[in-house]
This record gives sequence, structure tokens and C-alpha cells, in this order.
Amino acid sequence: MPDQPNPEPEHLRQWVDTWRRAGVKLEEIRRREIQALVTLADTQEAIRQLFGTGKSIDKLPQRNTSGLVEQQAWFARLRPKETTR
Repeated sequence: MPDQPNPEPEHLRQWVDTWRRAGVKLEEIRRREIQALVTLADTQEAIRQLFGTGKSIDKLPQRNTSGLVEQQAWFARLRPKETTR
């Protein structure tokens, strides 16, 4: 029916506008969640949980390496033992 206006463009405009407004709100939520995660990230607590000590990274001796090899050794100790076939 050529005499009636096509409702599709208006519907599409409303759909785009809805997502534009939702995008702003979703971005606010995303930023709050990231901030909450950053606040929870506590290096000292992570070290205590991994190594079971009260050591502070400030009290550890300076190293000449990155510590990657030692880190991998700790991860290997934490990994469940594999059964031999």
C-alpha cells in the first residue's frame, strides 16, 4: 500500500535510540565493575594466599631476575599431581 507511511524506519530509529541510551548505562555499569575489581586487587593479600606467609613484598630481598622461573615452580607445586598411566 503506497499511501501508508512505512513504520519500519520509525521502528528502527526507536531501536537505535534505545540501544544508544542503554549503551550509556551499560558503560557506567562496566566502569563501576572495573573499579570494584581494582579495589579488590590486593597484591599483599595475593602473596599471603599463594605462599601462606606473612611476608610483605616490601620486605623481600631485591632480585636481579623477574622471578618468572620461581613463579612457575610455585605454580607447579600448586598443580594437582598427575597419575601415571
